[in-house]
Amino acid sequence: MLKKFSVSNFKGFQQEISFDLTSSNGYTFNSECVKNGIVNNSMIYGYNGCGKSNLGLAIFDIIEHLTDKYRDVSRYQNYLNASTKEETASFAYEFLLDGVLVEYSYQKTDYKTLVSETLWIAGREMISFDRKNNNTRFVVKLKGTETLNLEIDDPHLSVLKYIKNNTVLPQNEENKAFLCFYSFVEQMLFFRSLEDRIYIGQDLQSSLLTAEIINKNKVEEFEDFLNEAKIKCKLTVVDTLNGKNIAFDFGEKKILITEIMSTGTSSMMLFFCWYIKVLDSSVSFIFIDEFDAFYHHDLSRLIVRKLIQTGVQFVVTTHNTSLMSNDLMRPDCYYLMGNNKIKPLSCCTEKELRYVHNIEKIYKGGGFYVE
Repeated sequence: MLKKFSVSNFKGFQQEISFDLTSSNGYTFNSECVKNGIVNNSMIYGYNGCGKSNLGLAIFDIIEHLTDKYRDVSRYQNYLNASTKEETASFAYEFLLDGVLVEYSYQKTDYKTLVSETLWIAGREMISFDRKNNNTRFVVKLKGTETLNLEIDDPHLSVLKYIKNNTVLPQNEENKAFLCFYSFVEQMLFFRSLEDRIYIGQDLQSSLLTAEIINKNKVEEFEDFLNEAKIKCKLTVVDTLNGKNIAFDFGEKKILITEIMSTGTSSMMLFFCWYIKVLDSSVSFIFIDEFDAFYHHDLSRLIVRKLIQTGVQFVVTTHNTSLMSNDLMRPDCYYLMGNNKIKPLSCCTEKELRYVHNIEKIYKGGGFYVE
């Protein structure tokens, strides 16, 4: 699980901003939203332009240099903060993986160019590489790397990726934690469904969402999902000139779903395609930006409940205050972003929040603030 993340000098974040997922307040209701003292299900609110989308991009910056997974390079233009003279952006992650604390930090001058990297496992520094002053030699203490060439002169090559791809690590606690960390990162997923549909960290087998659903034999489940979302329909698979496709079944008449579906239904199809990937246990962490931009508030609530049921750690951003309810999650799982800070609602007021409190009403009344 992601435990804590910090970033500075990246896009709109001139000063360091930290997203701490350990600030749970011990509430006894909706206990499934917190695991091992770490918030497993979180929702971020904040004014437009406060940095919610950039936070997601910052967390997923790690995908570029550690993995070969899909990334959207265009989202990482204007990489460094425009108001500072600092030449590098800094990123720091803390993960709790099978009970072991793994910390990873690095600096970059742009999306692809690394300046330094450090990895700690259970408090021990296991890998370090500072490329300043044209240094090309790194330090590694993982067992099984004794004969590894310790020179890297490519500033685009991560030392962690180099070690993973060029060693056979014997089994011990540190190596297990290192590989577990790598597996977690490779299974992270970021996506959004606004005017543009971007995703980072995972890929779909087909460019067409309908083909993805058909290929995975999930048409019937997709029909059930739409009906649960109050879109009463019957689906069928039809043959077209471009191959098989999904259609609404009106009896004698079949109409392709892509021809008459609403923007909201289209967004639901995108969510469903990623959702079945989550159910296949191939996703470790999800960040969905503006997840319910086209949803009715009842549908938004349904989506959140489905995400919670998967057990996968997720972060979603939204402006929908109807979701801000102790019936759905808890005050330490709803985060408020502003003034270069991110804090759970339970830390944004002097009031002791309880289950009976209407936190949406308190929020709309200005009762929460980030200082």
